[in-house]
Amino acid sequence: MNYEYRKKIRLFTGRANPKLAHDIAEYLNLPMGQAEIGHFQDGEINVRIGETVRGAECFVIQPTCAPADSNLMELLIMIDGLRRASAKTITAVVPYYGYARQDRKLAPHDPIVAKLVANLLTTAGADRILTMDLHAGQIQGFFDVPVDNLKALPILTRYFLEKQMGDLVVVSPDVGGVARAREFSERLHAPLAIMDKRRPRPNEAEIMHVIGDVKGRVAILIDDIIDTGGTIIKAAEALLAEGAREVYAAATHAVFSGDAYERLNQSVLKEIVVTDTIPLPPERSNGKVRVLTVAPLFAQAIRNIFEEVSVSQLFEL
Repeated sequence: MNYEYRKKIRLFTGRANPKLAHDIAEYLNLPMGQAEIGHFQDGEINVRIGETVRGAECFVIQPTCAPADSNLMELLIMIDGLRRASAKTITAVVPYYGYARQDRKLAPHDPIVAKLVANLLTTAGADRILTMDLHAGQIQGFFDVPVDNLKALPILTRYFLEKQMGDLVVVSPDVGGVARAREFSERLHAPLAIMDKRRPRPNEAEIMHVIGDVKGRVAILIDDIIDTGGTIIKAAEALLAEGAREVYAAATHAVFSGDAYERLNQSVLKEIVVTDTIPLPPERSNGKVRVLTVAPLFAQAIRNIFEEVSVSQLFEL
């Protein structure tokens, strides 16, 4: 990487997923920017940028995973600090966009928090958003700045192709995920099946039945988020009851709230494949859970943004 490139681009990270940020920096052969993050005695977050960023194109890498409020506030404060330090542009690199599931009103007085977070990021000074597998694609329209929504499908596809498993069927755990599952099935050259699911209460799912032929096949459930694991586990049980030979799960974001990790490891699932958009403790990166890194993809996207090259070309079939 030439001197001019290194001079004009700066990478910074909050405390949400520093390993991913450092991995991205390593792929780009760039040092991580200097920033001190701490707390005042009253609990307020304190951020201090430790280097000159005047005229630089800055990328702040920070997923807004749990604790979402603290991680989001860190991101906002870092963006504001860079803006006030005269950065040329600021791109918020948000591998996991928290609050994305609150993207519409389900009851008369519900807030639309995904839109609120978009407003906060742009008001703080973000010129562009780089994220991955938004829960709802229309969230891109909540922003008045450009949004690049990366896909983890190429990474997940490569993993399953390398396993060389025959008689695959890709399964969407609900109707809302059909578009994602269809693209995944096309990449794997496998048929598609759909689960008919009803959700009586938040974080609680009931699988009704399977639409499609899964008998004797290796089923791969594909979703964007695994939270409590309830949907994926019940879907796997339903698929086995319908005659599937084995069931795998694949998802971009490993939220794994509550006892999800333990439940998944004890489930009928053969393997759960996720990415490192959300950090998992080392002890949770084993058992049935396999973690794939998205660092090379984010590194290439950052390079393309800096060099004003198309980002969408990274996902062409």
